[in-house]
Amino acid sequence: MTDVWKPAVTVAAIIERDGRFLLIEEATSDGIRINQPAGHLDPNESLAQAVVRETLEETAHDFTPTALVGMYMARYVSVRTGKAVTYLRFAFCGDLGARHDQALDHGILRTLWMSRDELAACPERHRSPQVLLCIDDYLRGQRAPLSMLNTHPSACGVAHV
Repeated sequence: MTDVWKPAVTVAAIIERDGRFLLIEEATSDGIRINQPAGHLDPNESLAQAVVRETLEETAHDFTPTALVGMYMARYVSVRTGKAVTYLRFAFCGDLGARHDQALDHGILRTLWMSRDELAACPERHRSPQVLLCIDDYLRGQRAPLSMLNTHPSACGVAHV
C-alpha cells in the first residue's frame, strides 16, 4: 500500500473595520511576512473552532465567524524540506471581539490594520498570494453560510470505518 496524500488544512480570519483589515506580521523562514490571523486545523476541532483559536493566539482578540468567504487550494515547495506541500485554506469573515491581555503566538511580531490598497502595494511581503485573494473575495461580497460546514460535534470526532 502506498502512502496516502494529505493536504495541510488551514484557516484564516478576514476582519474588516472602517475599510481596514486586521493582519499580523510574522517571522517566517522566508523573512517577515504579512498574513491574516491564520493557522493549521488541529485534531478534533472544527474549522470554525480553529479560526477562533488562531485569531485569539495571533491577535489576542476574540473572533466570531459569521460566514465562509472561500476555500482555496495552493501548492508550494517547502523551503525546509524541499517537498511539495498542498494547502487547503478556509477563510472566514466575522466579528472582532474583546482584546485579552496575553502574549501573541510564537513568531507573531505584531498586529496591524491595513487598507486593501496598502496591502496590494506590498505583495512581496505577503505570506502567500491567498492573503490578497481572500480580501478581494470578501470585498466582492463572496459569502457562504456557516451551515455549509458540518459542525455537528460527532462530525469532528473519530470515525470508525
